[in-house]
Amino acid sequence: MSLSVEVISPDQLGEVQTLGVFALAGDGEAAPSLLAGLPAVAADLGVPAELDPEVCARDGFKGKVGQVLRLSATAGPRVLVIGLGPADGLDLERWRRGAAALVRSAGEGGDAALLVPADAPGAALAEGSVLAAYRFDAYRSTPSPRVLDRLFVVTDSDALRESFRRGAIAADAVSFARDLVNTPPSDLNPTQLAERVSERLRDRSGTTLEVWEKDRIEAEHLGGLLAVARGSDQPPRLIVANYAPARPIEVDGRVPHVVLVGKGITFDSGGLSLKTPDGMTTMKTDMSGAAIVLAAISVCGELDVRVRVTAIAPVTENMPGPSAIKPGDVFRARNGATIEVLNTDAEGRLVLADGLSLAAELEPDAIIDVATLTGAQVVALGRSIGALFGSDPRLIDQLVEAGRSAGEPLWPMPLPEEYADHIDSDVADMKNMGRAGEAGSIAAALLLARFVGEVPWAHLDIAGPARTGESSGYLTKGGTAFGVRTLLEYLAVRVQT
Repeated sequence: MSLSVEVISPDQLGEVQTLGVFALAGDGEAAPSLLAGLPAVAADLGVPAELDPEVCARDGFKGKVGQVLRLSATAGPRVLVIGLGPADGLDLERWRRGAAALVRSAGEGGDAALLVPADAPGAALAEGSVLAAYRFDAYRSTPSPRVLDRLFVVTDSDALRESFRRGAIAADAVSFARDLVNTPPSDLNPTQLAERVSERLRDRSGTTLEVWEKDRIEAEHLGGLLAVARGSDQPPRLIVANYAPARPIEVDGRVPHVVLVGKGITFDSGGLSLKTPDGMTTMKTDMSGAAIVLAAISVCGELDVRVRVTAIAPVTENMPGPSAIKPGDVFRARNGATIEVLNTDAEGRLVLADGLSLAAELEPDAIIDVATLTGAQVVALGRSIGALFGSDPRLIDQLVEAGRSAGEPLWPMPLPEEYADHIDSDVADMKNMGRAGEAGSIAAALLLARFVGEVPWAHLDIAGPARTGESSGYLTKGGTAFGVRTLLEYLAVRVQT
């Protein structure tokens, strides 16, 4: 069950078990200090006017980000003081981590109230608290211990209330994508994924859905998707969602149009280029790109996104069945280009070739693809930062800023033309592997670039940050849905300015 969150005014606050307030780290040896501007009700609930330096020193509380100080109280709710770090550089991510720390520290069940100043960033508070409470318990006989039942954010600010609403919507989209990624692969084959998305998008404002089955995929010449799907007994799907804004903006006489493309490999065995047993254990995560773009488009109406958005997800399993594509085979993608397959475990770029071709045919203003594409991305940037490639400096800058605001850092990577021969094939237009041990993420991105034409394009390789091995902050072990909030920030704010 998800955490219930609500913004209320001070006069609406009833009895709660836990009260949370934020504190800033002191300069040098100075003690941490509570945030100024808390609602007047704070004093009545046992929040001191200032923190006792001796208590802080005794408990080692310095106000670091996410650090928690428990104040003793003889009556009323227990008070938790959550550190936000120093006042300098106090960004949205620290607010998210602070809200997450409150949720994780509040214990099992019950209600908590968070007292905040009127200028606190409501969206970050909503994201941090809701996502920290996320649990995937669909397959547990006994549910995971609950964190909180309800969280009340206490303020008199209408602006904070609206910002909090938007953050809760974004967090709901992230939770939906996480649920998809965490579902066992035999319970989320391509057909089932399409059904889950159809249910999610039903009656969503301004959003329509189309699902192509195998006959349509063959008729539309999606050779990459069909090639990867050959080894599985589960038929592929091509999911296309469209969002038309109720209040569109116009630029140069037309409504801007952004196409999102997400890799949807619901399970990746590696095909005939079989992965190791350990390498396969998390391969239900390989449809993260599809989950992310479809989750993002599902809330565009609620967030009043004012540009047109299309989400395209080529979806299949990659299995080593008797009809599986073989190393050395050549197939023709949607745009007519041929690709020699040297490694069947480099399948994501094959299905994306078709998805990007379809996106380019729509002649949008921008194409953004999201994929757990290469192990080389993890080697280069680890598990917290996504790799960002692209053809358009402005689009890259917008996504970097969107990721920074969302707490999902992206690092711009080069696309050097002198590496183009890494994917030259002896028998086809290109091959699906670069040179062994060299620039693997770049080689994959260079292949994708051949399918977008002249449309401004960006590629997010999120192989590392798509999954976490531990619960910390507002991340819960399993799929992270890294990229949902970045796309929403881009669509709702960056692309409209």
